[in-house]
Amino acid sequence: MFLIDMHCDTILSLWEQGENASLRKNGLSVDIEKMEQGHVLVQNFALFTHRKEEAIPEKRTMDLMDRYWSELERNADRLAPVLCFEDIEKNARNHKISCLLTLEDGGVVFDDLAMLRNYYRLGVRMIALTWNYPNGIGYPNLSMDDFTDYKQASLLQKVDNENGLTEFGIRYVKEMERLGMIVDVSHLSDAGFWDVVHHATKPFVASHSNARTICPVARNLDDDMIRALDQKGGVMGLNFCGDFLETHAAANGPSRVEAMVRHILYIRDIASINCIGIGTDFDGIHSDLEIPSSAHMWKLQEALRKAGLPQEDIEKVFYRNVLRVYEETL
Repeated sequence: MFLIDMHCDTILSLWEQGENASLRKNGLSVDIEKMEQGHVLVQNFALFTHRKEEAIPEKRTMDLMDRYWSELERNADRLAPVLCFEDIEKNARNHKISCLLTLEDGGVVFDDLAMLRNYYRLGVRMIALTWNYPNGIGYPNLSMDDFTDYKQASLLQKVDNENGLTEFGIRYVKEMERLGMIVDVSHLSDAGFWDVVHHATKPFVASHSNARTICPVARNLDDDMIRALDQKGGVMGLNFCGDFLETHAAANGPSRVEAMVRHILYIRDIASINCIGIGTDFDGIHSDLEIPSSAHMWKLQEALRKAGLPQEDIEKVFYRNVLRVYEETL
């Protein structure tokens, strides 16, 4: 069975490890060998820039961009980029894994739609509008301006129903849709989510977010948000971070398949099976992972079968739902 993973932070991890680290084979969750074992059809690679820790944030983004394209060039026999939906079909025929480039924190355009268009020209096809700081586009639920301990439970559960997209953010979303870029609302405030629902004309995604009713953290979506995402034809990617799957006594709790199944079945029951996908957050999380790489995704597949999910629905979760969104948006 194929797999589409909407989010990993592997490029940053490779960049931090230096030039000798390789996407071909490494000790991370994501490398070519593991992706091939897991039958990955499309792997999204996020470029994450911590804007408040960088003197020149756009320089860091360009460093990561260079590393991404360099890895694709060095591994062109096994990998190929996705610039439009037809590339996914072409790459599959050529027995290559499709790679889709994303940004985590769309604020790196610095309130300039020309920069957004330039990122498109550089191959970016999905953007998470915010990370954990406000930017010119909008606001997150969890703003790290509010606290120094990211694991403070009371703040992890704090939602923002007042501060959504800015006027520039609304123009940004419309320009993304015009270009053929996928809007990603993971990390966005609740108010921002509803602004996207109001202004988006195409399906959008929450690339790595779970169900808030099952695990009450603000990074997850509440029931009404899940239903609205489903009605817009969008998809939410199951995040493998243990702290977003279930409540633990301490931070960085284990990531268990049992909890993943609980989220999937819950989302199916309150909305539909059509809005569920995978967004592992591999190489960006620190949980003890029961599924440490795509090579181990068979564990989730077997667990879903035991839970009574038919093969057709398992395929929707693993790749068909996200593939549909890509076909409608790219």
